[in-house]
Amino acid sequence: MTNIALITGASRGLGLALARSLAGAGWSLVLTARGAEDLERVASELGAVAIPGDVTDPAHVERLARAAPELDLLVNNASDLGVTPLPPLAGYPLEAFRVLLETNVTAPLALLQATLPALRAARGAVVNVTSDAATGAYAGWGGYGATKAALEQLSNVLSAEEPGVRVWWVDPGEMNTRMLADAVGTEEAAGAADPAKVAATLHDLVNARPASGKVSLQ
Repeated sequence: MTNIALITGASRGLGLALARSLAGAGWSLVLTARGAEDLERVASELGAVAIPGDVTDPAHVERLARAAPELDLLVNNASDLGVTPLPPLAGYPLEAFRVLLETNVTAPLALLQATLPALRAARGAVVNVTSDAATGAYAGWGGYGATKAALEQLSNVLSAEEPGVRVWWVDPGEMNTRMLADAVGTEEAAGAADPAKVAATLHDLVNARPASGKVSLQ
């Protein structure tokens, strides 16, 4: 029986790397990201279903849920960094913070709600990708970190409310991605971990199916 995964933010970075890893193991994939051209290229490479769109759009969330009536794994990987250069909280634009909350917190919850019946039926699993910025006091990272802290607590409560579904909130550590480069610069980001190596470790986690909880991959 083929396992089915839905991955957000799948056109680059960790989402792309995990999609490649799962596809190589025979998983069927439903992939989404905002960049339609990049996503279609990835889907063609992996034989996956591509549904481009914005996870903050309720209609898009509904399309994703309809595309995965059977589902073993939901990976909430799509995320925004927010305002750059990273501003201190004293000057963080509040409207930008509201948008960031919508993307990094509300959208994963909405997709979880839409796919939970299928996950329950399959006794499936949820991976919510967080960050050490959720708990670390890093200057400039307050807006992004606050959204990841909220996502971690949503995950924590979900794990208590849904004992039949595995829920892992995963801190992948620093990776050489466009998002990190936007935050710290290309040169510093180049020294971070390869997303493919992190994805391999995350794939191992999915296969091992440990109890629900927080997981650090580095």
